[in-house]
Amino acid sequence: MKEKLTIVKVGGAVVEDELQLSQLLKDFSAIEGRKVLVHGGGRKATKMAERLGIETKMVEGRRITDADMLEVVTMVYGGLVNKNLVAKLQANGVNALGLTGADANAIRSHKRPLKNGVDYGFVGDVDQADGEMLGRLIEAGITPVMAPLTHDGEGHILNTNADTIASETAKALANLYNVTLIFSFEKKGVLRNPDDDDSVIATINHADFEHYKADGTISGGMLPKIENALSAVDAGVSKVIITLATAIDGKHGTTITK
Repeated sequence: MKEKLTIVKVGGAVVEDELQLSQLLKDFSAIEGRKVLVHGGGRKATKMAERLGIETKMVEGRRITDADMLEVVTMVYGGLVNKNLVAKLQANGVNALGLTGADANAIRSHKRPLKNGVDYGFVGDVDQADGEMLGRLIEAGITPVMAPLTHDGEGHILNTNADTIASETAKALANLYNVTLIFSFEKKGVLRNPDDDDSVIATINHADFEHYKADGTISGGMLPKIENALSAVDAGVSKVIITLATAIDGKHGTTITK
């Protein structure tokens, strides 16, 4: 029987809020067994860019990453956010190691081609995550902390969606472990009514998703999150949960199923 592995993805808003973040890291540290943390940090990158006089351009909730913005996200995601999380986890008794996709060739990607005429710049679409290498680290008692950066194998860092990093890491490790993937953010789950925090949809499968997408219940940034979740369960991840950052015990939120 495969051992249990929990992968938690923490979103940008939580990374910004010291109280929420400190609680999440305590809860993460208390998760039994093997684990991986994946983080975003978009809001911090936007603030840093502003301080440096670099304009942030978004299309449908996705960041356009030109050469200047690539420098900002590399510094913020791979440095500032990642190393702060690693230090805080060490303080909670978790032997964490911060990684971008370039480190130990953890996640390789290619530059996103033009989509509907939009050039996203230095944005990576994932080709593969190295589950074997990550598994060796995990078996050595190390908890990987993954930043939303990948590389193309030709010397270039690429900005990559953190939900995608979480989903691809979960898929790569599903061969070795019984994986639960938790997307944690500022809501209690996927909401039927965005104005009612308690209108959580308990489970969503492929058919439900198509239905909710068509009637507009699910839209915007939640679309790629659920697409990533569905592709993870299709690839053998045991369970995917979308939940509040203060409820990562696997008992709350929206469960994504086949």
